[in-house]
Amino acid sequence: MPLSTVTSKRVKCKAPRTFFKRTFKQKKPNLRLETNSDLLIHLNCLLFIHRLAEESRANACESKSRVIKKDHVLAAAKVILKKSRG
Repeated sequence: MPLSTVTSKRVKCKAPRTFFKRTFKQKKPNLRLETNSDLLIHLNCLLFIHRLAEESRANACESKSRVIKKDHVLAAAKVILKKSRG
């Protein structure tokens, strides 16, 4: 597939900034955030989901399964959350 067709089919979606801002205001009304902190939180969520998908796929391949099941995702979540604690 030529590169030009790949770049033209990319989905250009924006981060749900209003959702994050509204959620923060509801949960922590006294919290003062910097202007672009909601974008950093969105990026962090996307990176977490990406790592979760990769780890789940690895768990599925280890168990010789073609389909990622709930058990694979839960096991991957435990590993990723343990790594992120530090």
